[in-house]
Amino acid sequence: MQKKILVFVGVIVLLFVGLYVVIEYKNNQAVENSDNPYGDKELHQGTIDQLDDPNYGNQIMPDELSESIESGDPVTVYFYDPLCVHCQNTTPYLVPLAEDNNVDMKKMNLREFQDQWNAYGIESTPTLIHFENGEEQGRIVGQRPEGEFQQFFDQYVVAE
Repeated sequence: MQKKILVFVGVIVLLFVGLYVVIEYKNNQAVENSDNPYGDKELHQGTIDQLDDPNYGNQIMPDELSESIESGDPVTVYFYDPLCVHCQNTTPYLVPLAEDNNVDMKKMNLREFQDQWNAYGIESTPTLIHFENGEEQGRIVGQRPEGEFQQFFDQYVVAE
């Protein structure tokens, strides 16, 4: 009887190990076969799942954002978390809206770059900020109706 239990437990352990190996292989393939802007950074699963989603292209890395702001160039940044349900609801209409308005909206993945929460005073996601002349010009926080994002673009970005 004890032998059967050990065999059963052994089979279960092997199945879990096999499942882990398959998932790791799948994730590695996804990272290698996509246009991965994060380089060799160890990515969270939520980020891996979004690598091939065109709504999450145009990523900006922390150093690039800092340089853009310091140079005084205008930059509009969408701060999001891949696991945030409000971001998942907002992104599908915000990204096309930005494109329709010819806004080069950069995206900052706060799941991958946790230190950026404090660097830019982000309290919740999604957060959209427009910087110009080295300073924040406008901010919109949370899941909002499309019209509010349009007003934000009209006021801070498109008017330029």
